[in-house]
Amino acid sequence: MIRSFSPQAPDDLVVEVPAAGPDAVASAVARGRAAQRGWARGPAADRANALAAGADAVAGAAAELVDLMVREVGKPLGEARGEVARAVAILRYYAQQVFDPVGAVHEPSLTGLLYTRRRPRGVTGLITPWNFPLAIPLWKAAPALAFGNAVVLKPAPQATAVALRLAEVLAGSVPEGVFTVVPGDVETGRSLVDASDVVSFTGSTTAGRAVAAAATARGIPVQAEMGGQNPAIVLPDADVASTSAQIAAAAMGFAGQKCTATKRVIVVGDPAPFREALVAAVEGLVVGDPADAATAVGPVIDEAARDRVIRSAEDGVWAGGRLLAGGKELGLPGWFVGPTLIEDVPVDHPLACQEVFGPIATLHAVGTLREAVGLANRVEHGLAAGVYTRDLSSALTVSDALDAGLVKVNAPTTGVDFYLPFGGEKASSLGLREQGKAAQEFYTSLHTVTLAPSGGPLPFGGDGA
Repeated sequence: MIRSFSPQAPDDLVVEVPAAGPDAVASAVARGRAAQRGWARGPAADRANALAAGADAVAGAAAELVDLMVREVGKPLGEARGEVARAVAILRYYAQQVFDPVGAVHEPSLTGLLYTRRRPRGVTGLITPWNFPLAIPLWKAAPALAFGNAVVLKPAPQATAVALRLAEVLAGSVPEGVFTVVPGDVETGRSLVDASDVVSFTGSTTAGRAVAAAATARGIPVQAEMGGQNPAIVLPDADVASTSAQIAAAAMGFAGQKCTATKRVIVVGDPAPFREALVAAVEGLVVGDPADAATAVGPVIDEAARDRVIRSAEDGVWAGGRLLAGGKELGLPGWFVGPTLIEDVPVDHPLACQEVFGPIATLHAVGTLREAVGLANRVEHGLAAGVYTRDLSSALTVSDALDAGLVKVNAPTTGVDFYLPFGGEKASSLGLREQGKAAQEFYTSLHTVTLAPSGGPLPFGGDGA
């Protein structure tokens, strides 16, 4: 049984549904496979119209979806409203990408016609996290649907209610069986990987590697986005006020529960002026009820997450770090912990090397830009990174040197443009990029077609190679 509770009111049971077992998953995939044939073979305009209608339906249900997101995952009201608007924009974007070219005509080596054409892969299995319960499922599902695939979505248990409501909202726009939600846990995810034709995953590194290994063993395409330990490098010429405000929000907003959240702040030169501004910015963030429009930092997702942040802060101090802010449980109902900033944690300490999914970041001081880049790149992940400077040469140099799939200059590490490719380097990602024009390559298979004149010479060598 899957039960989802509100993190700001742990006694509030948001939804309780049976977990989909292997038979239920196989049935959903079979229905999707049957529906996918007609969905893919129909006019492209039908898919475009369906996605546009889906966007209208999500927009029409915006207030309800916002409230449900706030309640189920504790997302602050302002961010929840932004996510629903983003979900609508994603659907509308891919409604138009339906009409993008699906192949190219090439000059034949001899005579006839030689061309390539992309075809949908079939049934797409999606395994998604709880922190973006609309945006991440839709930035995967929308392109999959646009290019003629069916979708079976297994959301994180903590976001089950939002996913089920999304399926209800889209039900009037897409054919039955084309978009299905299977609530469940790890076993449900395994069953979906075993039955799908292509798999897209977002979540932890451990789970992502297991998904990728299982999909690869079956010989099916897979992509996995697995988080980051994201640095922000602050050069001496950076604007202290705006930079500190941006980094505080990027590190602690939504209780730091974003894969692109800033986790390490690396200051080049004397850290004192920036330290003071950053601590003030972190302590100035409003922590509390996510339904309050003023709140920037709500609860973490559950008790284990809260305890992990507190324990990580304690471990960092024991290792020689200095607690600058937070690190304590707050006297509020639910799973709240104060936004936490720790200075001088050893660079090889787990807190400086491994992602803690919560409102906690480390502050480091280095003497040179070269040292800053080296420290930024020393971890196993490489999803997002930031650099703050007014010098164009430094900005370009650092951007080229950082091991990150997403580099921001004078902008928060958080935030993703859904019309551009997204993914990381090293342990942050496996497989092709997602979103934007890159999505077509993942959700379709490229076929080459040769048409030779009847009775004419064959456009290949006599050996048939």
